[in-house]
Order: sequence, then C-alpha cells, then structure tokens
Amino acid sequence: MAGDGRPVCVFDSGLGGLTVVRELMEAMPGEDIIYLGDSARVPYGTKSLQTVQRFALEDASFLMRHSPKLLVVACNTASAAAIDILRAKLDMPVIDVIRPGAQAAVACTDGPIGVIATEATIASGAYVHAIAELAPERQVCSAACPLLVPIVEEGRRDDDPIVLHVLGDYLGRLQRFRPGALILGCTHYPLLSGAIAKLMGPETELISSGRAAADRAKEFLDSQPASSRTGGAGTLKCFTTGAPERFAHLGQRFLGRKIDNVAFVGTDELETR
Repeated sequence: MAGDGRPVCVFDSGLGGLTVVRELMEAMPGEDIIYLGDSARVPYGTKSLQTVQRFALEDASFLMRHSPKLLVVACNTASAAAIDILRAKLDMPVIDVIRPGAQAAVACTDGPIGVIATEATIASGAYVHAIAELAPERQVCSAACPLLVPIVEEGRRDDDPIVLHVLGDYLGRLQRFRPGALILGCTHYPLLSGAIAKLMGPETELISSGRAAADRAKEFLDSQPASSRTGGAGTLKCFTTGAPERFAHLGQRFLGRKIDNVAFVGTDELETR
C-alpha cells in the first residue's frame, strides 16, 4: 500500500455522523474510516457546555488510540462547544462542521441565511459568528429544533405526520424570513431534507454541514499528498456506546449502505486517560 494508511476518524453523538461518513466515503473512497457514535449519551444538544466539552474530549481520546491522520468532528454541538479545546489538545488536524457549513451557505446565496440546529449549537452562536466573519452584512435567522434528533434516532422518516407537525412548528419563523440558504446545522437533519425543502420552498437552498465538512477534509488531504491513502477501497469500522445491532440496523438509513463492522464500547472506556 502506498501513501498514508492511517485512518480518518469521525465522531458524533449518535447515528447522525454517519451522514458525514457517507459524504467522506463518496469524496474519498480509498480512505479507511473509523467512526464513534456515542448513542448512549445522545443527544448532546440539550446538555450543558461543560458536559459537551467533556464528552467531546472523551470521544476524541478514544479515537486517538487508533492513530488517525485526521479527526472530523461530525457533531455540530461538539464543534460549537469544543473545537478550540480539541485543536489545542490534539497534535493533529481537526476539521469541524461549523465553518465549512457557513462558507457553503455564504457562497451559494447573496441573500439572508437561516440556520436550524440543536439548542446548544444555536445558543453558542457559532454559526452566526462564522457567517459574520465571512459576510458581516448578511442577515441570519436561527431556530433551535431539539426534538428532531430523537425523532430521527427513532427511525421516523420525513413523510411521518409527527415529523411534519414538528417541522411545521419549528420552521414557521424561518418561512417568513425567506432565506436564500438554510444550513442544516445537525448531521441528523439531512434525513429530513425532503420535508424541510417542501416546507421552505424552492427559493431556499439547503446546505448540509456534513457535506461541506467532507469537502474540506478532501481538500485538506489533497493538499498534502503524503497524507492520502492509495491502493484499493477503504474500509469502515464503527464503534457505538449503544446497542451494536440497533446501530447497524438504523445506521443503514444514514449511511445508505449495509454496516458490517460495529463494536460496542462502554462510556466508561471513553473516559479521558
């Protein structure tokens, strides 16, 4: 095998980060990926800043045992709460989902920008700050959507009456705001993109923060040829703090393909050493 065979590691609070893994696999099919989904402690978005920071450090510490060449923080909440801490503590490149998502939104429209995300991500103001740095004049309207993560983790689809009712309530103010782009500021939300697009209308472009992060990861590895893996298809190994069978079953919907390699890791094993 030529090139750097070390894996790209990814973590999220549950299954949602598999949407980022899906984008990574499409963008870089030759890379080995290791994913940690902290399903036992999902959602992160309703927890305190200090708790999310601790969880993010524990998730990253576990993945560091696999000697990755790149860490992707697929969780928007963890990106908003802990990205600076992670970059300060880890001697390796760390890619988040906030700034790439903001960049993609600013690039696709000259109009106002909407953001939907978890309570913690919205409260952090991370997307507002990132957009302001890129385009200070841009109007931003944000909405916290705390019920969407558990709804998606339950396996409900975007044609479910419960999903449509909840989205209708959350998106009312954003519909009146009429944004040119709407950032899906949580990796679970792309699975509801059909319903979100229908409610927001064709004039609003949906921006997947996960896809933007995958593009940034590819751009980074391409800029450092020695870091790219060459030779054969990449592999995927998943760890979950929840039930592996449930993770594999529900995860297919997020990943778009069967998941064969899932191992259990206890939350006690994630504690920072």
